[in-house]
Amino acid sequence: MRMKRGVSVALGLAVGAIVFLATPAWAQGTATSAETNDQIVLSGHLLVAKGEVVDTALIFHGPASIAGTVTGSVVVFDGDAEVSGTVRGDVVVFNGVVTVRSGAVVDGNLVTRQRAIVEPGATIRGERQTVNARFNVHDLGLAGRIAWWVGFSVSTLILGLGLLLLAPALDGALSRAFRQRTGASFGFGAAAFFLFPVVAVALLAIVIAIPLGLFLLLGLALVYTCGYVAAAHVLGRLLVKPPASRFLAFLAGWGILRVAGLVPILGGLVWTVATIVGLGALWVAARRPGAEPDAGGPQAPPAPPNPAPTPAPAS
Repeated sequence: MRMKRGVSVALGLAVGAIVFLATPAWAQGTATSAETNDQIVLSGHLLVAKGEVVDTALIFHGPASIAGTVTGSVVVFDGDAEVSGTVRGDVVVFNGVVTVRSGAVVDGNLVTRQRAIVEPGATIRGERQTVNARFNVHDLGLAGRIAWWVGFSVSTLILGLGLLLLAPALDGALSRAFRQRTGASFGFGAAAFFLFPVVAVALLAIVIAIPLGLFLLLGLALVYTCGYVAAAHVLGRLLVKPPASRFLAFLAGWGILRVAGLVPILGGLVWTVATIVGLGALWVAARRPGAEPDAGGPQAPPAPPNPAPTPAPAS
């Protein structure tokens, strides 16, 4: 019962953290921004009315209707799209039906997963492609960066909470490893971070080891992400001491790292350092299964004192 209550609290805080942390990102892309005139919708209906001009139109869930002018790209992750106006960039729809009405103009490419409906009289100056054939998130500008930030945030949140739920011993092991062997955590983490790709490429040069090299290269993303969420928990435990919930500790560290991820240059540096620290902490924790218990955790009761010897009866 106590475990279920802790998980419920953690998930509730996680949802609140996503909404709170996402607010600065959405503020950068609203129509009221002084620098950009992007229209970004989490869930609902994205509408660019006739006569309205926006830079980029992005919606994660729901339909999109473009009757005005979009000077950038239109990106729809889950929903149908209808274009009856003008799009200077690309129209990218991952999951939904795209309809380009007569008189509409798309200067860029029409990138869809399903077959698009293009009425006679519509103009598409770019190419018609599938999502699998062409997609580069960096070409989408601010919308692509926000989409990546949200996706990576949700992914690391689910992975971190899942690891702590399935392996609760990681709570104390990671914090002990970093606190007791900070230098080793950085050293082993840096070695793993930089040597894993080198080893993978070296294995590709050995014919019989090519499958292993490919598996290692494909697994690097998961390995680095595990290191990142481990660092988030280490950081959280530095702020949220035991006996507070391990889920609360992880959410605290995760929130700080994801806020830092909003800053273009700082976000990359924080990701690199966090991944290195997390990989090192995991390495040290795995090699020290018998370390002393963490401060604030359950302590073994002291041994009872030896009873005084009973004096022998006088003869």
